Amino acid sequence: MTRYRIDELAQASGVTVRNIRAYQDHGILPAPRREGRVGIYSDAHLARLRVITQLLGRGYTVATITELLTAWTQGRDLSEILGLEQVVTGFWGQESAESMTVEEVHALFGAPDADDLIEKAIHAELVEREEKDLRVPSPRLLRAAAELVTAGVPLDGVLELVGRLGRAVDSAMHDLIVLFYQHFLREHGDQLPRGEEVTELTALAQRFRPLTAAAMSAMLTRSMERHVDEVIGSYIARLIPGLNSRQAPFT
Repeated sequence: MTRYRIDELAQASGVTVRNIRAYQDHGILPAPRREGRVGIYSDAHLARLRVITQLLGRGYTVATITELLTAWTQGRDLSEILGLEQVVTGFWGQESAESMTVEEVHALFGAPDADDLIEKAIHAELVEREEKDLRVPSPRLLRAAAELVTAGVPLDGVLELVGRLGRAVDSAMHDLIVLFYQHFLREHGDQLPRGEEVTELTALAQRFRPLTAAAMSAMLTRSMERHVDEVIGSYIARLIPGLNSRQAPFT
């Protein structure tokens, strides 16, 4: 379980410290655990903030969200509700976003003179603009792209590929989540999960995540092997005639 101070929670969630405190005042975000004078938040708080942010993005007011979450949690174990939120909103595991300066991104790619690097990285959804610095939703993805560039792969090719890959994966994940909803959530209709249903949904989501990740990994490996064989095999085949012509005749 990750531990967050309030400023760390704000950075991980993209929610300001002021709004985190406001959500606590409204009762839709549980208070942190106190260690002396310091409030310590957990992954469950991060999951709740993601739920709140998603509902606000859909046009719900804070008052409506308060009523919804209050109705959901009344008469049930709050830890179970937060557990379900954590599993569903952190479906692929939680990678905390980071903030980086423009100069740090340029240095990461080893391209201090690339004037359009940041705009291309934004287009590829590797970074997002904030008031001062840049927000990096997936530091692992950004660093992987940077390593390819520093290894000699053209910058434009890497960023264009990352954008295409992101759109393809996003489409597949949309279909996956719709499938999850159709089989595990839609049966509840307009009724919120209650009692043991919350625990069952949490267990289902926990099983669904590693199974889906394993399937995606297997498909990725199979696809890479197929294309490596095709591309590298063709390259070697073109070289063989030239190599044979330089070989000394057998005597």
